[in-house]
Amino acid sequence: MKVAEIRSMSSDEIVAKLEDTRDEYFRLRFRIHSGQLTDHAALGLTRRTIARLATVLRERQLAAELQGETDE
Repeated sequence: MKVAEIRSMSSDEIVAKLEDTRDEYFRLRFRIHSGQLTDHAALGLTRRTIARLATVLRERQLAAELQGETDE
């Protein structure tokens, strides 16, 4: 998932996608340890997607905090 796609999503959608992606990451880790997963690159891609989602969400939180400070 690209950053442009994430930025076009609403904050609620990002939170839901982040939760789903974290669940997927857990399942991938479980499958690697049980020997069922042969595509180990999927683990890194999923981890990077989690980081991108969390980063955009944090950017929005910081922007909202700054917006609140300038309004007062």
